[in-house]
Amino acid sequence: MSLITTASQTVGPYLQIGFKALANEELASAGAGGEGITLRGRLVDGDGKPVNDGAVEIWQANAQGKYAHPEDAQDKPIDKSFRGFGRSLTKSDGGFRFSTVKPGPVPGPSGTMQAPHIVVTVVYFPDEPANASDPVLKLVPSDRRSTLIAKRVAGEKGALEWNIVIQGQDETVFFDY
Repeated sequence: MSLITTASQTVGPYLQIGFKALANEELASAGAGGEGITLRGRLVDGDGKPVNDGAVEIWQANAQGKYAHPEDAQDKPIDKSFRGFGRSLTKSDGGFRFSTVKPGPVPGPSGTMQAPHIVVTVVYFPDEPANASDPVLKLVPSDRRSTLIAKRVAGEKGALEWNIVIQGQDETVFFDY
């Protein structure tokens, strides 16, 4: 019997095989309301090396700030051309991407409005005035908030880049539940 510690990632190449049919990088089809955006980035480890065969999942409200979920009782329209959940499988360079719309603000703790964001755990939009008053973002120390804010891609309309660093000095902030 061997008592050797196993690798921290034992999934191997099986994620691509098992989840390929469940991947959905296109959340907004033709006719979806709101500002179309592309969110892309890389999943890297603490040494900056790409994480191949990973999965990045997002969940978000539509452009009016309504989730496609039965528990969202807001009196806001559901956009039938918008799917609120996406999954992207990382490539050999750790790359992932989503084509979606910028979500509208949603109610947060104690009824305060949250800044537009995408739940990965959470990614916020650059140059968004509401970031300064967002109740969730304010929970993060100010010197670490930048790990949760995407950056605009120069020369590409509606393109945002947000990299996920899973450990180390520039580790992306992760919330405890």
